[in-house]
Amino acid sequence: MKLTKKGHACVRLEKAGRTLVIDPGTFSEEDAAVGANAVLVTHEHLDHFDEGRLRAALDANPAAEIWTLRSVADQLTAAFPGRVHTVGHGDTFGAAGFDIEVHGELHAVIHPDIPRITNVGFLVDGSLFHPGDALTVPDKEVRTLLLPMHAPWNKFSEIVDYLREVEPRQAYSIHDGLLNDTGHGLYNRILGPAGPGIGAVEHRRIVPGESVELA
Repeated sequence: MKLTKKGHACVRLEKAGRTLVIDPGTFSEEDAAVGANAVLVTHEHLDHFDEGRLRAALDANPAAEIWTLRSVADQLTAAFPGRVHTVGHGDTFGAAGFDIEVHGELHAVIHPDIPRITNVGFLVDGSLFHPGDALTVPDKEVRTLLLPMHAPWNKFSEIVDYLREVEPRQAYSIHDGLLNDTGHGLYNRILGPAGPGIGAVEHRRIVPGESVELA
């Protein structure tokens, strides 16, 4: 599986000539979802869900489909009948040749005065997990964790504890579009050998446009 960072929380996965895109939002590249056979969206916040980017993807490929939770599906179903699928925690399905499991139900708490919305995470091919805006721990092994690095709803100690609890073999930063180079350097340094310790997890940042091959 080839993983390409498309900015902030968006990634592009390629396998056997098929392409799956997760969370093409307003902070990701304009064409992040174009060419995708399938798109997954974790929740409705604009940095994960941009209707224009999704419409561009579905217009470019009449066979492309979307899997997401109801709050997003309700905004797209009328325009793309039969191509938008509503999913929730515990669901499993196939999309563009990938096997997908849905984990989680709620967005992390931003502030007690801000109502919580729904949020789902996607486990792809039983190995790679994109949690959206939550620190959901799947009830099975995760080889590659896409780690929400920086957001109004998290703090560094939670990131460390999340890595320790999930215990992936490797973790790549996502949700980092609000960090400048100084912030990236600081976070990456603390999550390295000089940090508080994340076990045997290998962590690093993928810059937008960079790709890695996953075993």
